[in-house]
Amino acid sequence: MSGDLYHLVAFLISHVVVLWSTPLVKTVGLKSGYVDQPGDRKVHQQPMVRLGGVSIFMGTLTALLIIWWLGGFKGLPPNREWEVWGVTVGGLAFFLIGLADDLYNLSPLSRLAMQVVVASLAWVVGVKIDFLSVPFFELIHIGWLSLPITVLWLVGMANAINWIDGLDGLAAGVAGISSVVLFMVTLVMHQPAAAIIAAAMAGGALGFLRYNFNPAQIFMGDGGAYFMGFTLAGVAVIGLVKTTAVTTIAVTAVLLPYLILAVPILDMSSVIISRISQGKSPFLADKRHLHHRLLKAGISHRLTVLFIYALTFWVGSLALGFSNVPSGWGFAIVATLLLVYVSWQVRRNSRLRE
Repeated sequence: MSGDLYHLVAFLISHVVVLWSTPLVKTVGLKSGYVDQPGDRKVHQQPMVRLGGVSIFMGTLTALLIIWWLGGFKGLPPNREWEVWGVTVGGLAFFLIGLADDLYNLSPLSRLAMQVVVASLAWVVGVKIDFLSVPFFELIHIGWLSLPITVLWLVGMANAINWIDGLDGLAAGVAGISSVVLFMVTLVMHQPAAAIIAAAMAGGALGFLRYNFNPAQIFMGDGGAYFMGFTLAGVAVIGLVKTTAVTTIAVTAVLLPYLILAVPILDMSSVIISRISQGKSPFLADKRHLHHRLLKAGISHRLTVLFIYALTFWVGSLALGFSNVPSGWGFAIVATLLLVYVSWQVRRNSRLRE
């Protein structure tokens, strides 16, 4: 089987497994009573099963195991194999942490402690950030700072995806778009193993949208959000940050993950800064996220989600352009026009409600 077919097969297997398994997970969730009840911060008006992450995890893992069996990861040097295992097993661990929280409501500190331990172990096996890029300078090797920076990145992204999971289809759509962009960029950067993981993730996330887009039939829960966030962050590390070709390419590669995942990163960062500036705990749940602000401004549920999709696609298209993906700047032009149109609709919708 050719290399390109592995990516397509990974996407399709993950997509089909999620489409097939999600209704089953929903049925089990309803019978067992694992539902998310409506509340002050919740947009939904009726109890919703919150175990959809099980199907996303099953689809992605099934795809990766089948591709491994077919030989899609064959020929990787030992250090690259360890990186793939680090992302895959680390994703499993983050999924289990989130699933435990969905089932038993873990405390924020216990979740954070477990996430830090798993991220540290992923660093040990090679999922690590060894250098950073500073504007107007070449790459800077960070030495012992590699561990805390890598842990911050992996844990931060897992929680960033979880924090934007506040509207039907929002986290799944953002993760799906980001996965597709990561897939295209890692292919151009000649990182086929990372591209296979990204393709499997894209298939699972986009398949889940069939049941999660407004009006949602099921929620992914913390298990799904943590799994997707960690996996996206891990793929970005092994597929882009560790690219060490010509210096200019390496500098670009180091910056690309932050651009591709800019929307959840900036949303989480602004919320944390806002909470701390008011003397509140950064873990205290509230309605400071971008989607909450858009809803408060009178924007409809669906239009809010579509606007954040368009924003995610736009920053992702910039990454496609900077990484020299074929027709990358063409994607950027289309994404810019789409964002302008959706922004106009948001503005128009807001004025009609004033």
